[in-house]
Amino acid sequence: MTDVDGVLTDGRMILSEHGDELKSFHSHDGVAIALARRAGLRTAMLTGEQSPIAKARGAKLGVDSVVLGARRKGESLEALTAEHGVPAEAVAYIGDDLLDLPALQRAGLAIAVADAVPEVKAVAHFVTKARGGEGVLRECVELILRAQGTWRATVEGYVRDHGGLTRMRSLLGRRPE
Repeated sequence: MTDVDGVLTDGRMILSEHGDELKSFHSHDGVAIALARRAGLRTAMLTGEQSPIAKARGAKLGVDSVVLGARRKGESLEALTAEHGVPAEAVAYIGDDLLDLPALQRAGLAIAVADAVPEVKAVAHFVTKARGGEGVLRECVELILRAQGTWRATVEGYVRDHGGLTRMRSLLGRRPE
């Protein structure tokens, strides 16, 4: 489960002269969603904004749940866990700012981005190397799948599905699961 602005984006909101909003997303995070799905992880995006961009990005990537206007993210996390029958202890939540604190406090794995505010870093179990908008979700999915011991098989299956070789020992053998 992840925040959007400041995690999947760098937090900047670009407005055109006509009031159109633009956001920039990192392609590595798109692959992260595909890897998470392949490994059987459910995914969710929570944003305090009423952002059609976030909704469109989530739909394009096949995110399980996209919650817009989530001004009380702890309650949103609880609602999603109840809806999907998942205990909060089994949820990883990635955040960057004060609005994320209630969700981070409830999640089993609280993750702060490298450029998160100090209050968020203080409650985090893990702080990413990546800053918001620079592939944070990819880093977190890899962390979780390595901890579960499923990283290698997930990546090999993903690469095979996209025309690669069935075994990738030379690429994946460099770092331990």
